[in-house]
Amino acid sequence: MTSPPLKVDTRITLNNGIEMPLFGLGVYASNEGQQCKNAVRWALDTGYRLFDTASLYENEKSVGETVRESHIPRAEIFVTSKLWNSDHGYDNTRWAFDESMDKLGLDYMDLYLVHYPVAGIRQETWKAMEKIAASGRCKAIGVSNYLTNHLQELLANCNIPPTVNQIEMSPFCYRSRIDTVNMCQEKNIVVQAYSPLVRMRRSEHPSLKKLANKYKKTVPQILIRWSLQHGFSVIPKSSNQARIQQNADVFDFELSDGDMETLDGLDEGFIIDWDPSVTE
Repeated sequence: MTSPPLKVDTRITLNNGIEMPLFGLGVYASNEGQQCKNAVRWALDTGYRLFDTASLYENEKSVGETVRESHIPRAEIFVTSKLWNSDHGYDNTRWAFDESMDKLGLDYMDLYLVHYPVAGIRQETWKAMEKIAASGRCKAIGVSNYLTNHLQELLANCNIPPTVNQIEMSPFCYRSRIDTVNMCQEKNIVVQAYSPLVRMRRSEHPSLKKLANKYKKTVPQILIRWSLQHGFSVIPKSSNQARIQQNADVFDFELSDGDMETLDGLDEGFIIDWDPSVTE
């Protein structure tokens, strides 16, 4: 498996022609206010250009303020937010988007995701997402936590397909979710990996520690590199300056084919966040 040279601002072209950075910062659990603003500022200084927030995280305002206060051209920064479960439905979705835009204080959002495949009203919600995309206030729309059955339903009933499917992804659930990964790749939907570090619950795994020693990298760096070499966009979260910098130091090495296979084989069906397989 040979991957092209990568750098911190490497971008991938979405199926609507928009470019999105492969690597970015997740701000889940970063408190609204100075903690979140510090994390985004440190990340910008390190070279991050993708920031993933959500209505649920209650820190959209801090993300938007930090982006606006930076001296980096807006076009170089990619901002994602998400529609929360209680805001599904045609009118609610449009209102929720407007509220997120007000909090961000930006002229446009780069990517708006349906946070979770809430049963019963997904099609109505997606029609509103398409309307948002057509408005020009959002460059791309996508989904999160969608598995194959949710994607099949969406693709059979949409006018605009999702550009991104953001799902929990690590070596510890990779093969369990390979059908979803394959379907996304077949349909030209970018897989974006959240919780790529498994919230450090497997940081002492012997295989990870062995590879970290081999490549003289940290366990998180090994996990991030694994995602990148699979072609996933990856958004590790942190509000610690040193870890934000360390997580970005993954572009000067490449895991061998054999080591990628070793990591692929660590699957144990381990999911630490939502399990959308229970949602029809």
